[in-house]
Amino acid sequence: MEKLEKAIFAGGCFWCLEPSFETLPGVLEARPGYIGGNEGKPTYEEVCTGMTGHREAVQIAFNPSKVTYGQLLEVFWKQIDPTDPDGQFVDRGPQYRTAIFYLNNEQKRLAESSKKRLEQSSRFKKPIVTDIIRASRFYPAEDYHHHYHRKCSLRYKYYRAHSERDQYLRRTWVEQADADPPRSSPQRFTKPAKRELTKVLSLLQFKVTQQNGTEKPFHNEYWNNKQEGIYVDIVSGEPLFCSRDKFDSGSGWPSFTKPLNPENIVERKDKSLPMTRTEVRSRHADCHLGHVFSDGPAPTGLRYCMNSAALRFIPIKNLAKEGYGEYRKIFDRQEAQE
Repeated sequence: MEKLEKAIFAGGCFWCLEPSFETLPGVLEARPGYIGGNEGKPTYEEVCTGMTGHREAVQIAFNPSKVTYGQLLEVFWKQIDPTDPDGQFVDRGPQYRTAIFYLNNEQKRLAESSKKRLEQSSRFKKPIVTDIIRASRFYPAEDYHHHYHRKCSLRYKYYRAHSERDQYLRRTWVEQADADPPRSSPQRFTKPAKRELTKVLSLLQFKVTQQNGTEKPFHNEYWNNKQEGIYVDIVSGEPLFCSRDKFDSGSGWPSFTKPLNPENIVERKDKSLPMTRTEVRSRHADCHLGHVFSDGPAPTGLRYCMNSAALRFIPIKNLAKEGYGEYRKIFDRQEAQE
């Protein structure tokens, strides 16, 4: 068996931090618990008082030949607000402060280096206050906290949706990505009159995009499409998603971790079901596309679950021919890195 290593991160509520790591290739376990205090065997109720000195954290067991400590650090930074000295999002108190607990000198070096790079990136206007601390004893949390996002999925989703965590992460990491794709011109994308749409769209496409319909899972054009290219709005042609951000969510619909052009996406509250969801629409054509959920993989933790009927796929070879040649550099850049 290959030797495993451990990493410990504190990032506010451990319910939200655990699923961000456990889906990474090479991570065998992400266990919630408590660290940093002076009292032995602390309970959840005791830690919640903020008087024990412990912080909620996750202990990660990982295979360094498949995922490096540096990669875990990159995921960690993208789950938190590192400028908040008093907690995280709706969770206030010292038990929710962020920290990297290093287990050896190499982890300390990597943690300090990653923090310095983040400070120099000018992404944050406020100082980064995440602590880098030598790890003390880690106490696993009570069993019911482990995989809480699965055991109590409805409560977890409600909490996560109202914690403001996802909204902050989306603004910070998705909408202000380091390598922003080309910005599309609003004048280029227009919506034809309704009578024209009935002529150019199929019955299903019209129902989905104009009447907020939903197509059948696993019986749609792009749910299992593995070709490289971009997905544009079926009506206006505005660029929406990239194949590099597509993943198999198991839902039967094409799913993405983030938009290709955030400015082409509009999100609205959807109360058509007993639970409140977040609807996704295209900005220029105002077409219903699908919904975004907070159960996606790292690094965003988001799942943009779209209807194939609202999209048109353009493979790499046709990008220039169809007027999307500026997006070719996304694939060229990533191929060069690989």
